[in-house]
Amino acid sequence: MNKINGITAILTCISIFQCCIPFRPNRPNIIYIYADDLGYGELGCYGQEKIMTPHLDRMASEGMVFTHHYTGAPVCAPARCMLMTGQHAGHSYIRGNYELGEFADSLEGGQMPLPPGILTLPSMLKKKGYTTALCGKWGLGMPHNSGSPLKHGFDYYYGYLDQKQAHNHYPAHLWENDLQDTLDNAEIYVHKPLNPETARDQDFEYFTGRTYAPQKITEKAVEFIRTHKKKPFFLYLPYTLPHLSLQAPAEYVSLYRGKFEESPYHGERGYASTRYPRSTYAGMVTCLDDQAGIILRTLEEEDLSRHTIVMFSSDNGATFTGGADTYFFNSQGILRGNKMDLYEGGIRIPFMVRWPGKVRAGSGSTHISTQYDLMATLADITRSDIDETDGISFLPELRGRNEKQRAHQYLYFEYPEKGGQVAVRMKNWKGVRTNVRKNPDAPWEIYNLESDPSERINVAEEHPELTEQFNNIQQKEHRNAHIREWEFISPRFRNQ
Repeated sequence: MNKINGITAILTCISIFQCCIPFRPNRPNIIYIYADDLGYGELGCYGQEKIMTPHLDRMASEGMVFTHHYTGAPVCAPARCMLMTGQHAGHSYIRGNYELGEFADSLEGGQMPLPPGILTLPSMLKKKGYTTALCGKWGLGMPHNSGSPLKHGFDYYYGYLDQKQAHNHYPAHLWENDLQDTLDNAEIYVHKPLNPETARDQDFEYFTGRTYAPQKITEKAVEFIRTHKKKPFFLYLPYTLPHLSLQAPAEYVSLYRGKFEESPYHGERGYASTRYPRSTYAGMVTCLDDQAGIILRTLEEEDLSRHTIVMFSSDNGATFTGGADTYFFNSQGILRGNKMDLYEGGIRIPFMVRWPGKVRAGSGSTHISTQYDLMATLADITRSDIDETDGISFLPELRGRNEKQRAHQYLYFEYPEKGGQVAVRMKNWKGVRTNVRKNPDAPWEIYNLESDPSERINVAEEHPELTEQFNNIQQKEHRNAHIREWEFISPRFRNQ
């Protein structure tokens, strides 16, 4: 063999060897599973006693469980925007559920869309060679405007675009890459109430169908994993469970029938009617758990578990209407408030991370963190450059090994709906203002979360120095919103 042929043979062998090497450790697969309206206390690993969640409980035992993790906002659209863009509620482009269109399929309009050019998690990761996918609920725009997922870094998506359509878990269609995918379900008006005096079995059956959207979303997610397993991928899985309406396949409802005292719900507070509201709600949470279990099992079958970070969280606290008895299930644990509140029950949410070989199994964290930290964390993991974010990487906390974890000086929240609310968490102190739209000088309620996690004892009179600090934080962190409906803090807009 001459010298040139020998070198060629060596290079060929190196090339073949490199093709067989798994991708670099700083490019793990990333899966982020996002529940919808799942309360802090609705998983077994967070203290739930009536609902079965074995797969997520196992995931918790195999990774790290956070007990002081926060969403960016207490409702769907702004929480998702902040997760995707790494900005808090005083800076975020989307700050509330700004609805467009109507419930009918023909009038589907979505929500306020993301603007062009905004940096998102998938667009950041694409620059590092990731294939990106969304399977689930988007809520940040439609194909006909600037908000399509394909315009914001996703190579593929499947699911709901409009949050109003997602009130129905048996929709007539879902979306796949800007095209409608017709499902084997009749188009219905999911908020149609029933007459309690005349309702029959077939009347309740109006709210069921043949294709359950969360299971269809899982099918597409599994297909994506199997198809793209040879290169690093980012899979965002925002499920619609257990968000209302109360709808679940019969096999999940039957798991709980007879275990609870319950009476039929006839839609008097909106959303679908059901004969077994408590059993249906519990079944929806267990179904969500099963979907997560399918994803984890797929990773095992494809030998991807050790190369994949799996995260699980919720967009906000548990609901309070539509037939869901979250009080019965102790859905918020000891926390005060629900969805749409800036009290802890509306914004403190479950969060767990499994990363075999990197995150210690069975570990817990009291690190005060938030969903808009995710962009900084994934940038840290993948060595991506980002210009501006309100988040702080929690990668050192995940790794442990005595690594120094930076702490937030404070977390800032504002929410323009339900009267206008502002909140600040600063170490163990929590400040909350409510009804700010009506009363711009609404006082701060102040709570010591270490001694009073249920926010029952307002100690504002004892700590005037904290009131001053919270006022300064609000002034520093608030930027004027781009639409008047969301501006309730700045004096310039109060009387317009």
